[in-house]
Amino acid sequence: MPITIADVAARAGVSKTTVSRVLNGKGEVRAGTADRVRGVITDLGYVPSARAVGLARGRTRVVGMLVPALTWPWMGEVLQGVVDVVEAAGYGLLLFTCDRGDESMRRFTSQVSARSFDGLLVVEPEGTLDHITALHERGLPVILVDDRGHQPRFPSVQTTNEAGAHAAATHLLDLGRRRPLVVTGPRRFGCTHARLAGFLGGYADAGQPVDAALVVEGDFTFDCGRAAVQRLLADDVPFDAVFAHNDLSAAGALQALRDAGRRVPHDVAVVGFDDLPLASHTHPPLTSVRQPLRQMGAAAARALIGHFDGAPLPDTPTVIPTTLTVRASTGTT
Repeated sequence: MPITIADVAARAGVSKTTVSRVLNGKGEVRAGTADRVRGVITDLGYVPSARAVGLARGRTRVVGMLVPALTWPWMGEVLQGVVDVVEAAGYGLLLFTCDRGDESMRRFTSQVSARSFDGLLVVEPEGTLDHITALHERGLPVILVDDRGHQPRFPSVQTTNEAGAHAAATHLLDLGRRRPLVVTGPRRFGCTHARLAGFLGGYADAGQPVDAALVVEGDFTFDCGRAAVQRLLADDVPFDAVFAHNDLSAAGALQALRDAGRRVPHDVAVVGFDDLPLASHTHPPLTSVRQPLRQMGAAAARALIGHFDGAPLPDTPTVIPTTLTVRASTGTT
């Protein structure tokens, strides 16, 4: 059985409170008593719980992170950015997912109540923003990664969805593509509206408004991109480009075009959004609007740990811009 603080106290003939004071350097303990306690700790090989010591000092040196699920295509990039900063600062990371809905949130709430971490990074699970806001207002430091257009009442790190989509439109226009199929994300997401506005705005600015029949709602999956292309081809609706709101649906579009014998980019140019590692491995490699996902995770973690060290939390969103990565799906080899 592991050695406990009670074992140390019994062997040293002192209270557990005295042992705790020696471990944490808090409160007055006679020098002889402290030496005796330290000797027992050495003799027994007692290793104090890092969490217990942290709580005694008012800090756990643990960052909490709440995410919808680890299956989201870009979640790994955000997490890596967080981990890079958290580990370098000597903190641990406690990760919570919402795979089990209310059960997951109850478990998460119990950890908040137990003060298991010093602050929270959030990639918002749907329907939890009010709950997270309430935690922040009760004093828990919180930073949202990727606000998806929700504009929370606490700090966030976001990117330029609208500007990124506008850049995609400009790129396709420069290539002479006048009839783009747009495969959107779900309408309930603010990022979907921003990306659609940016792309349609780019074409409108050029005097080439996009045909409403070419805007198809998707759900960020491979199948939705494939199905959108298949439907337009079956209905004989002409299009010379595809702008998909994420790389996974763009990959589905590429598959449908290849199955139909359409050449990319000669017949149809394709642009995605996110620029995940997947984008450089599609056939052909995918032009994509790059979300700075790893940088967003890192920026959020730096701000939270800086707050632990005494800096105020940002009072305005931290914005890291998108960039366009051009590859062979639009004509560059």
